[in-house]
Amino acid sequence: MTRALLDDHLLRDLLADALSDDLGRVLADHDPATTNLYLYRLSRSVVSAPGGALTGSWGVPERQELGRRLLTLPDEIEVVPIRLIAYRMAEIAGTQRVSTLGAEAVAAAEHLDAPLCVWEGDDGPGIRAAMASLHASYRTVAR
Repeated sequence: MTRALLDDHLLRDLLADALSDDLGRVLADHDPATTNLYLYRLSRSVVSAPGGALTGSWGVPERQELGRRLLTLPDEIEVVPIRLIAYRMAEIAGTQRVSTLGAEAVAAAEHLDAPLCVWEGDDGPGIRAAMASLHASYRTVAR
């Protein structure tokens, strides 16, 4: 089965067993993958307690459970090693208007030949444009 690269919002939903119908359809045809920085950003949100953008409205028990799941990330969720894509990230960042997080996401999706799936509320023009310039699949996913 091919991979789909999930952003931090969709990774959170997957780990919290809160799949929308849209995300469920993506994962019916793809195994999940993510990036180091998406994983870090989700972890930071869990640790920062109230105020974290991804989990700020969650109660302590829910954040603790998500933290446990992050610490024991299932093997079927691939995290693309940054050493495999660092140079490509630099190339992408040099030609596209993306952050380091965006360059990693684009490079990881390209490395996996995977669609880059982002929550529709976090759809950014820079990453979208970078994926379009590579003629790569970019999908927004409803929650």
